[in-house]
Amino acid sequence: MGVDDGESGAGGDGPGAAGPEVGKHGEVGKHAEVGKHAEGDGAAKSHDRSTKPYLIRAIYEWCTDSGYTPYVAVVVDANTRVPSEYVKDGQIVLNVSFDATSNLKIGNEAIEFAARFGGVARDIVVPIARVAAIYARENGHGMGFEVAEVKSEHRPEAVVENPTSATAPARPAKGGKPKLTIVK
Repeated sequence: MGVDDGESGAGGDGPGAAGPEVGKHGEVGKHAEVGKHAEGDGAAKSHDRSTKPYLIRAIYEWCTDSGYTPYVAVVVDANTRVPSEYVKDGQIVLNVSFDATSNLKIGNEAIEFAARFGGVARDIVVPIARVAAIYARENGHGMGFEVAEVKSEHRPEAVVENPTSATAPARPAKGGKPKLTIVK
């Protein structure tokens, strides 16, 4: 049995026992203050950092180390730069493997890379907040995420790409036949 601290009215190991104080952000110790941030060195800001980009990078690394093809499922919005002709129901799935991309960067704010779609090189920008999942194509193992809205000031220039008529075939009118056009 523990020592009576004189304040809880019970032994030291009862439900009212005084133990180490735990602060709002997980700091433990006698001087931890609930709701207070560390002052001075910007430590409070680091607590607000999302784990999502780190988890995406970890699953990406696991996929590539295991010989799997990493796929990223994305909920497309105005801040997402992807080829619009491949977007279905507001979503797109992207192969982000080493063989399918060049200059891949999985940053804390966005996934950026260049890839070919139908033989046409495209620059792709996907805000981390719009990533719904990353998984291995071969077995479906991976991780799903909550999709959040992105503030428009993050990437105001990022839009859903619509290829020019010279790079994409024109869609035939309803009931019409496809037409070939010679492009010089």
